[in-house]
Amino acid sequence: MALKEIEYDKKKFKISYNIEGKGDRAILILHGWGSNKEIMSKNLSPHFKILKQIYIDLPGFGNSPNEHFLKTSDYAKIVKKFLKEINQEVDIVAGHSFGGKVATLMKPNNLVLLSSAGILVPKPLDVKIKIALSKIFKNLGLSKINKIFVANDAKEMNEGMYETFKYVVNEDFEDNFKNYQGKALLFWGKDDTATPLWTGEKINNLISNSKLYPLDGDHFFFVKHSKFIAQTIENEL
Repeated sequence: MALKEIEYDKKKFKISYNIEGKGDRAILILHGWGSNKEIMSKNLSPHFKILKQIYIDLPGFGNSPNEHFLKTSDYAKIVKKFLKEINQEVDIVAGHSFGGKVATLMKPNNLVLLSSAGILVPKPLDVKIKIALSKIFKNLGLSKINKIFVANDAKEMNEGMYETFKYVVNEDFEDNFKNYQGKALLFWGKDDTATPLWTGEKINNLISNSKLYPLDGDHFFFVKHSKFIAQTIENEL
């Protein structure tokens, strides 16, 4: 593991990263929300043969700390600056879930989306009720009661990351996918409930030059299909 400190928006960020494999071309691989670089490198790295891989912990995850509110666009700019600081060019960027949104905003020549977030999924009724009650208690100043409505993904977050979480889960990325001009490979879990397969099909229709590979499994389907994914990326891109 290596660590690189960069400055963005007059703030300092320490980015934890690994570089694995050798090759003339490099792929940057971004994890999803609440995850880290280890789950990506552990599953994908053994199967790449000709691509150098760069795995990073996005700010606020793994070994890259963050206490600031960030938008997805900030993450993309931070990652771009990080790559510049380590003097590394990449023409393939892959992202799982939230990392797929960051990857899309980086506008690489080649994009790989693994069950990417970005298409708004209608919230179940119980979630809508919790959100409504949470807003009521917040307006009444009952912050202690309000905490029971915080999503499990957010309960251990500092204030900056919690505000980031609330913002990014409601971002609509349809226009970003539609405006992407490069080549894209989409891999999706058929039984994914976080980013359902229909959202992958929609993104596939929005990106003009893309291929969709539905695969057995849930949101973390790539663990089971990592060899196929790595080989397809190297063969197609």
